[in-house]
This record gives sequence, structure tokens and C-alpha cells, in this order.
Amino acid sequence: MTTEQKPIHSGFGSKTTARDALAGIDLGGKIAMVTGGYSGIGVETTRALSEAGATVVVPVRTPSKAEANLAGIAGVELAPLDLLDPASIDRFAAGFLASGRPLHMLINSAGVMASPLTRDSRGYEVQFSANHLGHFQLTARLWPALAKANGARVVAVSSRGHRFAPVDFEDPNFETREYDKWKAYGQSKTANALFALGLDKRGEVSGVRAFSLHPGAIITDLVRHLTDDDFKAFGITRHADGGMDVSEESQRSFKTVEEGAATSVWCATSPKLAGLGGVYCEDCDISPLVGEGHTGPVGVWPWACDAEAAERLWTLSERLTSCSFSA
Repeated sequence: MTTEQKPIHSGFGSKTTARDALAGIDLGGKIAMVTGGYSGIGVETTRALSEAGATVVVPVRTPSKAEANLAGIAGVELAPLDLLDPASIDRFAAGFLASGRPLHMLINSAGVMASPLTRDSRGYEVQFSANHLGHFQLTARLWPALAKANGARVVAVSSRGHRFAPVDFEDPNFETREYDKWKAYGQSKTANALFALGLDKRGEVSGVRAFSLHPGAIITDLVRHLTDDDFKAFGITRHADGGMDVSEESQRSFKTVEEGAATSVWCATSPKLAGLGGVYCEDCDISPLVGEGHTGPVGVWPWACDAEAAERLWTLSERLTSCSFSA
């Protein structure tokens, strides 16, 4: 059943933290997985889920960084994974499936933003590959564990950046069109939202529901590829020593990492979302659908909620990854 793309008035808001969103929720005995769970908002996502009692599996590309950033957080398991490497994804998923455990929550939080044109070993543009295709393959490979959970949720961390571009189905990997780092990022974030829509349609019969979300504007390692001009466009002056001056207007719009992790854990656990799915969320609520070109801070554009586009993306993703779901 299709869930309407409109707020449900959850009682939370833009300043809700991950701990706030999980208040009173006991995740004892639950298994969660958080890609990117050792960097940026991923660390806080991992921490909050752990504090609520979950065992949290964190796929890692850089083990030393993961060990340092997650030190002191209980119930965390690390395993190697490179979302740009299909063989690595398969090995990781096979390792988890071999444990025989269900997977109750899969939060696809890892991402790349506004990087220079780079391609993976298949020739795919890296933002589309890492942000969408890698997570598509990972979710497909983990499907038996998700179905086994009898009520799993898959959460795709998208972004308000979906407004930068729809998915270009004719040239998703910038093979013929000129590369634009922000269009590439926007396409990948639109893909995250469409993936949740397509997955929810297929997963509902197995008790698997999917959501996408905008976590908010947060300064994390995700900004590592931004130029000084990019920062200035966001009201930030970056200094040579790494320090930053943020304008008062931008300060009001930015979230802390604790606030940035809130919508991810809310989508993964909130009882208010029982029986719902496929929608784009922000500020711990379902986001309103707004018109294309809307410039306000809240709202999802139609091209990220288009059921026909979601089906086209699903077909394209299966072809590019040689991977299909057995939902």
C-alpha cells in the first residue's frame, strides 16, 4: 500500500537528537547495520543504536579510523567493505549471512559528495556508484537476512541535494555529457530516494519497509571535496589552518551531528512509521511534497517520489550491478 508523502506530525523537529528519537525504545536483541557508521553522522547513528541496546555491524573501508572513532561504544562489530568494489560487497554480505542472524535495521549512510570526476573499476561515476549502486547491491545480497527479521527496515540517507538533479537514465555515468559534480551528487541522492520507493514496493510482502531521508545540513568529512567557493556559497569562510567562520544565517540552518543522526534512527525504529514506507523524511517526520523549483528549506521534489522513475531506476540498477532481488 502506498504511503502518502505528507507529514504525520510526529512531535519531533529539526533540533531532535538521535537519543531523543530513541527515547523509550528498547533495541535489545536487534541487529542493525550502518554503512558509514564510523564517520560523521554515522558515528552518532551507531552510538545511539548501541545505547538503545542494538548490536551494530559497521562495514569499514578504513579499519584504523573506524577503531579510533568507535572506541568505547559497546556492541559494535566491524567488517571490511568497499562500496565501490562489487566483490567486496559480496564477501561482506556472505560473511554476515553465514552468521545466520536476521538483520532488523539497515541504514545506508555512507556517501561521497561533490567529488571530482572519478570512476570505479567498471567505469561508473563514483558518486552514483558509491551512493546508490553499492548500496543497491549490498541490500540485495543481504535480502535473506532482512526478510528473516520479520519486520526489517531499510533506510537510505538521501539529501536535500536531490533537488540538484533527477536521475539521467540515458547517461547516468557521464559518459557523453559534461561532468558536473553537483548534478552527479544530486542524481545520486535522487536515486537514494527512488531506491527506497522501489524497495518498499517489493519488500512489503516480506515485512521489509524502506525509507529515505534528508539528515540536515551538517559539517562532516563529507565536505572534504568542497572548494573555497563552494564553502562561500554556504555562508562559510574556510581558513588555511582548517578553521571556519560560519555566517549567522548559516549557523541557524546547520545541525549538530547528534541532530543529523536523528532522522536516520527515527526512520529505522519509530513505532509511528509502522505499516508505512517508501517515503522521504526529514526532521523526524515525513517530508511534505513540494513543487519542483521550491526553494524553501523543507520539502521533497516530485522527481524523487516518482513511482515510474523508481521502476526505471530499479531496472537500470539491476543491469549495472548484474544483481537482482528475490523479494
